[in-house]
Amino acid sequence: MKRITEYRKLFEVDKDADLKTLKKQYRNLAKEWHPDKFQEGDPLVEEAEAKTRKITDGYHFLVSIAPETRAANSEVYNDTINNSAVADFQWKNLVLEITFQDGSTYEYFGVTKPVYIKMINSDKINRFVKRNIYSKYLYRKSKRTLEATE
Repeated sequence: MKRITEYRKLFEVDKDADLKTLKKQYRNLAKEWHPDKFQEGDPLVEEAEAKTRKITDGYHFLVSIAPETRAANSEVYNDTINNSAVADFQWKNLVLEITFQDGSTYEYFGVTKPVYIKMINSDKINRFVKRNIYSKYLYRKSKRTLEATE
């Protein structure tokens, strides 16, 4: 959640920002911090390069969790959560990453440790995640796949 908040603050957008707004903010920030704007030897060159990487990462991340992106991918997501069982999962810093048997991986943000403990102690993990994770947490498709984790 910290990452989401940090990127939203950087882009000066709220949780309901549409893709058009994100793209506009991205372009403005990219223009402002583009390393070519600074002269060779300027101490801000390194800062601009780092800031540009952060802006690009933030843009891709915010686009992946944007309501429009999730709506466009909802059919595939619903097919995965309804027809594919959990193959593997891991939790770190309020992010639960679930890999499904179909090979897709999704990250769920804001999953607290008590919820994760209940999940791992559940005798029916698939039922638990259907009832307590899928509809309650912000998610995005992860770049990782089942083959990459093996």
